[in-house]
Amino acid sequence: MSKTLDVITIGRSSVDLYGQQVGGRLEDMGSFAKYIGGSPTNIACGTARLGLRSAVITRVGDEHMGRFIREQLAREGVDTRGVATDPERLTALVLLGIRDEDSFPLIFYRENCADMALSEDDIDEGFIARTRSVLATGTHLSHPRTEAAVLKALELARQHGAQTALDIDYRPNLWGVAGHGEGESRFVASASVTAKLQSTLHLFDLIVGTEEEFHIAGGTTDTIAALRAVRAVSDGTLVCKRGAAGAVAFEGAIEGWDSGQTGPGFPIEVFNVLGAGDGFFSGLMKGWLDGESWPRALEYANACGAFAVSRHGCTPAYPSLTELEFFLNRGVIRPDLRNDAELEQVHWATNRQGRMGGDWSTMRVFAFDHRAQFEEMPGYTPEKGGAFKELCLKAALRVADGKPGHGILCDNRIGRRALHAASGSGLWIGRPCEWPGSRPLQLEPDLGPDCGTLSEWARENVVKVLCFCHPDDDAETRAMQEATVSRLFTAARRNGLEFLLEVIPSKVGPVDDDTTATLIRQFYAAGIFPDWWKLEPMKTREGWANAIAAIEEHDRYTRGIVVLGLDAPEAELAASFRVAAGFDLVKGFAVGRTIFGEIARAWLKGELPDEDAVTQMAERFARLSGIWDKAREMAAQEEPA
Repeated sequence: MSKTLDVITIGRSSVDLYGQQVGGRLEDMGSFAKYIGGSPTNIACGTARLGLRSAVITRVGDEHMGRFIREQLAREGVDTRGVATDPERLTALVLLGIRDEDSFPLIFYRENCADMALSEDDIDEGFIARTRSVLATGTHLSHPRTEAAVLKALELARQHGAQTALDIDYRPNLWGVAGHGEGESRFVASASVTAKLQSTLHLFDLIVGTEEEFHIAGGTTDTIAALRAVRAVSDGTLVCKRGAAGAVAFEGAIEGWDSGQTGPGFPIEVFNVLGAGDGFFSGLMKGWLDGESWPRALEYANACGAFAVSRHGCTPAYPSLTELEFFLNRGVIRPDLRNDAELEQVHWATNRQGRMGGDWSTMRVFAFDHRAQFEEMPGYTPEKGGAFKELCLKAALRVADGKPGHGILCDNRIGRRALHAASGSGLWIGRPCEWPGSRPLQLEPDLGPDCGTLSEWARENVVKVLCFCHPDDDAETRAMQEATVSRLFTAARRNGLEFLLEVIPSKVGPVDDDTTATLIRQFYAAGIFPDWWKLEPMKTREGWANAIAAIEEHDRYTRGIVVLGLDAPEAELAASFRVAAGFDLVKGFAVGRTIFGEIARAWLKGELPDEDAVTQMAERFARLSGIWDKAREMAAQEEPA
């Protein structure tokens, strides 16, 4: 059978609620960030980010947190066929905090949780047969039912030629040898735990742990003696993590630290050690399964661990393969990696898919975020405007019909009900922030002076801002507008929201083939790196080529460009699409009034029933989508741009 997976992890899955106030007691935390967690779940995500084909075998509850884990795994690119839904048990929760570089309080909520109900029935031989490796973690050896599941998976892995790995992952309170309030404890001696571990160590080709974890596995607090005790029952490679002293891999006899192999470490500031071991193991698995030498595999592992200890959260801290390679080639610029702007840009841009899934290689966006234009229409009231935008959403959903590559732009002032209803629909959702028509740029008042209310936005909303600007703007106007965009961009990143910047120079002054490119360079120079650009249609290929060159000079990871409509007739849009579609970075369009303008005016005057309005808008949106798709198809048949 072909090996379609590189690694299957097995064991814990949870929702981590991470305290956001660093330096305080867990008792005093006022807000928490939500991430997926659990050692095997973290490693599945970490290895997927590094390009391995990963899966996890676990159980989650039949509730919101269980669905969150399943959906987030999918966004991270992890195969979820091994994730069972338990209708009787809740998903595990963990509350964590960062007190200082040595203190990380945490509480496990795992009483009769879903993943501890994992059983032999959850282990499918066909699934195991398709992987190159199986990675187990120690907690699931602590209970007869979960141990039986792990042992079955290991036996099948060996039968089908897969490698086996163990993360000792010793949590004393999860083995019942420490109390609920001692979640931070990493070592309590226990002869019964040592005996249980030693009865299984011979099953693994690779065993990884901290010094304390080898102490429990070896039955002694003398680390070298503990490693020798493990070697006595296992022929596998032993990798001992030693914190700031690095890590050592032992393939043969344990004669002392010098008898092992090491990889280079990285002088970085410790901010958060929680999840660092899972990041380390992710890098190690990448090197091991790729057949790298142990020094090289340990270099990967140490680098991934360095990312983890320098950032907030576990899985969110782990690097993409692109980021790892960038870091290894460039080196450490500053020890607090989370404040390294260049590195953080690569981290954000190459891990975006894990935050906001979906296939956005094509963008067909129905833009009905207009506010001033609606308010000027005869018959408009806020109630009618909101109701009409709900009809716009229905039209968008009718055209999308569950297919990828469709989206909306919708505001929160008039279109709040439609905006909220769109969440979870599969649509790409952009949300405007500018005060309509303002120049110099002003933001909607409800954002607050520091854009603090972005923390209340749905995580799938994309922050969109329109700036009327021109290269000929005077220095004061340019500085004011760039400062406003920068403040919004910074707040968007702080809240994990993607950012779309729309620029319209033609409303300010004359434009040529260099106008938009010049503006793009100015915004990058101001430290603004949009995930998306929304640009006016350009009449020439040279204009598009110049704009795209300006983007790629500064950010080769940008999501791409969408073309705005400016209330142009369909025939005019079709002509602009034919030019734009020849460039891969132009992903599609975001058009509004061409679709809804006439229909809204008729509906507001009571001349058009709801269903007719939806049908007509859906027809126009579908027709524009077809025009774009045809333009892209024709461009693909011609010489690539």
